[in-house]
Amino acid sequence: MIDDSAGGAGGAGSGYGDLLAATVPVRRAPGHQVPDAAAGAPAASGPPVSAVEAAVRAAAAAEIMPRFRQLAAHEIVEKSGPHDLVTIADRGAEEHLTAALTALLPGSVVVGEEAVHADPSVYDALRGEAPVWIVDPVDGTAQFVRGEPGFCTLVALAQGGEVLASWTYAAALDEMAIAVRGRGAWLNGTRLRSGAPAPGAPLTVAMSHPDYTTEDQKRALLGLRTEGVDTRACGSAGLEYLALARGALDAVAFSWELAWDHAAGLLLVAEAGGADVTLAGEPYRITGGNTLPFTAARDTATAERIRDLLLAGA
Repeated sequence: MIDDSAGGAGGAGSGYGDLLAATVPVRRAPGHQVPDAAAGAPAASGPPVSAVEAAVRAAAAAEIMPRFRQLAAHEIVEKSGPHDLVTIADRGAEEHLTAALTALLPGSVVVGEEAVHADPSVYDALRGEAPVWIVDPVDGTAQFVRGEPGFCTLVALAQGGEVLASWTYAAALDEMAIAVRGRGAWLNGTRLRSGAPAPGAPLTVAMSHPDYTTEDQKRALLGLRTEGVDTRACGSAGLEYLALARGALDAVAFSWELAWDHAAGLLLVAEAGGADVTLAGEPYRITGGNTLPFTAARDTATAERIRDLLLAGA
């Protein structure tokens, strides 16, 4: 749900205005110089929130939107299968963001979906000490290829396994959602609060496409096919998380853990008041090793209910 009482962008005393003016605090990694860090200080001023927003918008304007509904057949390539596509827009946007984001934070590294596809060892940076930009240039590539607006660009800044800030930009819908740890979640300048499902109402749950599940995960997800739960296949993970944060969806259940699909959205949900939990009862970890499927929901009680149903199916 949208909290109008929080004020919009640029309003007098607007919390969003304060957010945009802020920087994301990061620690200096050994061997790296972070701007404005005092000698020996454990934390330093990282990139301005507004500058990252501008970089994300610029990448979409330069690389993604000019190709929306304009793709030629040779500009679309299958990776692992018909539901796993990459386009010239994905590659161009990730290259654009890699250059822009590392310039904003010298010493940082990028873990991007397309870079990891080319070199899986890039993913190991999530376990290092340097600040890491986690990038999905076009989340919902299948929708983008079909000419549908349900895609977005996802950027998260993490360090030491903790997500510090995130940007979710649905360029075709003109929606920019920003979350900073401890400072809330915002959509187009208005505070997001996930709220809780109405008592007694069926839960609406988006879940993994069967193509992305093992047999054990399929059985667990079948636990959601029960009275009081309405399920559907998920679209763009980033936009499903945004739906959770704004209270338009009650929960998600996902069977894969790739950080670029989840890091930005899970912080958005958490800062809006939601919760996430794996099948093992632990929070999702961007570094991997999660017991799957995992769920995120509008509130803790709903997350635990979905986990119970997944366990019953498993």
